[in-house]
Amino acid sequence: MALTDVESVRDSGHLPFTYEYPRPAVTVDVVLFTIRAGELSLLMIRRGGAPFKGHWALPGGFVEPNETLMRAACRELEEETSIVQTSLEQLGAFGDPGRDPRGHTVSVAFYAFLVSPARPVAADDAADAQWVALSSIGRTRIAFDHSKIIAAAIERLRVELASRAQGLVPPRFTLSELQHVHEAVLGHQLDKRNFRAKLISKNVVEPVAAAQRTGRHRPAQLYRWARAKKV
Repeated sequence: MALTDVESVRDSGHLPFTYEYPRPAVTVDVVLFTIRAGELSLLMIRRGGAPFKGHWALPGGFVEPNETLMRAACRELEEETSIVQTSLEQLGAFGDPGRDPRGHTVSVAFYAFLVSPARPVAADDAADAQWVALSSIGRTRIAFDHSKIIAAAIERLRVELASRAQGLVPPRFTLSELQHVHEAVLGHQLDKRNFRAKLISKNVVEPVAAAQRTGRHRPAQLYRWARAKKV
């Protein structure tokens, strides 16, 4: 494009080097998992405005100009739920036509698992923010295609459960706590004897010397991850 052409385009009020064909908008959505009352739960917000006003949705929103996808995801999460989380993994892109009634929108989804999550506080355009048990999601009205995004995140979490296990429990844990987390993620019970035998025989975990957790039941031995070992 010649200089005179650039000046002509600028004078006409149009930006140079832009394309005339329609382009989709870009948004981000965040799937945050945790375990609450023994159930796999995820962070949801109730939309305060159209479209899908009153429906539950994942925290998220539009990417601002010159903003990275990760920064946008962290910003939207904090703005809508007051939860600060700077470590997120990219799940994938979702851009089927019709997923957003406002127009063609491509969403890049992120996910993470929090061992000790903060209490969400709704803000910005979110009317409410709560940790919702996975078992109740099917009875909930979900906005956009967020049910599809949630399903993809659950599948990823289950597939990567073995390699992610160290991030699902505190540094010191009982074997029962570790088993309950696995069961919550997988959605079914595991044989207690086989589960423990596998961990111990493969030297995945090691007992913490003289460390026990007490409560209403008898003291339980605490464990930690063996160095350089994964499930």
